[in-house]
Order: sequence, then structure tokens, then C-alpha cells
Amino acid sequence: MIEFQDIQKSFRDRSGREFDALAQFTLHVRSGETHCLIGPSGCGKTTSLRLVNRLETPTRGKVLVDGKDIAQADIYSTRRSIGYVIQSRGLFPHMTVAQNVGLLCELEGWTRAATRARVDELLALANLDASRFRHQYPGELSGGEAQRVSLARALALDPPTILLDEPFGALDPITRSQVHLDFLEMLSQLKKTVLLVTHDLHEAFRLADRITLLNEGRIVQTGTESDLRETPANEFVEQFLSAQHYATGGKS
Repeated sequence: MIEFQDIQKSFRDRSGREFDALAQFTLHVRSGETHCLIGPSGCGKTTSLRLVNRLETPTRGKVLVDGKDIAQADIYSTRRSIGYVIQSRGLFPHMTVAQNVGLLCELEGWTRAATRARVDELLALANLDASRFRHQYPGELSGGEAQRVSLARALALDPPTILLDEPFGALDPITRSQVHLDFLEMLSQLKKTVLLVTHDLHEAFRLADRITLLNEGRIVQTGTESDLRETPANEFVEQFLSAQHYATGGKS
């Protein structure tokens, strides 16, 4: 569903020197799987994600979605066909929950009745009572509620692909655990291809079918939880798992 073909992405630092945020980055995200990108800060995981909906463009290489080179596609239709959720949620504060969730439906020319029905359907899917939440504003929501609304909005046009950039990072542990459960339930019903960025290995193991560990813009290892635990590719993988295990008090 998502394929990165020999990607290089270069930037310039404040002194004007060029550096590679990604190099020799080749990865295939399978259709219908939840695939997690994880690694130290600055390893290139968010840059990878932003390449998929063309918020960034590769210096070299191609990104294919459903077999099509996204550089050759219309940028607006590409973005509307890909759900996108970020840690800050990105909800419009002056719009109600219903208006936020139904925004893309309105932009696509849906009728008011069809949009309302879709909003109610998505809020129910996100475990939110439409009669209670549709008229509320983002500022009236808890962190977990706001993130559920963001997920609902990302699903408005039923995109086959969802991009999640640290979507649960700002939530407290109890809320995050419940949102994880809601998210997994949503995925079991919808069968989407999901590319997830997180810094939390416990979260990656809980949500993802496969994980790709990056370091300094390069892929170190791709595999399942058991692959990384039982057959780590090198010492970096071992150290990363060990550090995360210590940081989370033995939960990962």
C-alpha cells in the first residue's frame, strides 16, 4: 500500500550545510497493516511520514501509494485520500466537533444530511455520544476526547491509508491506554493501512503489526515484536530496547 523506494531527503542546517534526514530509505508498508516507525529524536521518522502526503518531497527516490507515484498525482486529491492525525490534534477551535469532523465531507460537496449522518457514524465509532459531543467545541474536550475527534475527522472520507504522527503522546497513561483500546477496535472494523510514528516502544508493540526502527535517517531493522526481541539486527537494537524497557519501568 505504501512503498518508499530508495529515498534520500536532504535539508540544510542553520549554517547552510546540507545533511540527510533520510538516506537509502526503502520500505514497504503492507496493505491493511499497522506499521510503526520508531527511533531516537531526529532519526527521520516524522520526515518519512510527511513524505507520504507530500508535506515534504524527497530529494531522491519515489513514494508510491497503492502502486502510484504520488509525485505524479494531484496534491489535493492525494491529501484528501489519506487520513492524517498529529499530536497537537489540529482541531479548529472556532468550529464545533461536528463541524470539525464533517469539514472534508462539506468540501467534497456532500449534502447536509449525508454529512450529519457520517459525523454521527464516526463519533459512535470513536466511542463518543453524538448527542452530547457534536455541539461542543475543542476547548471543552478532554485530551482523550479531542484525540478521538481527530481520529474521527481523519476517517471522514473513508481513506484507505491513515498517517499518525505521535497521536497519543500528549495523553496521560490511563487515558492513553483507553484510547489505544478504542483505536484497536476501530481498526478491527475498518481494515485500514496505518503508518504510525511514536517514540514509545510499548505503544509500538501494542498497536503495530510490524515495527521499523530508524537511526540517523537509516533503517536499522524491520520486523515484529518477536523479531526485534529475539533476533535484534545489531547492538543498537539491543540498546534501544533495553533503554526503553528501563525508561518505562519494565513495561515494554
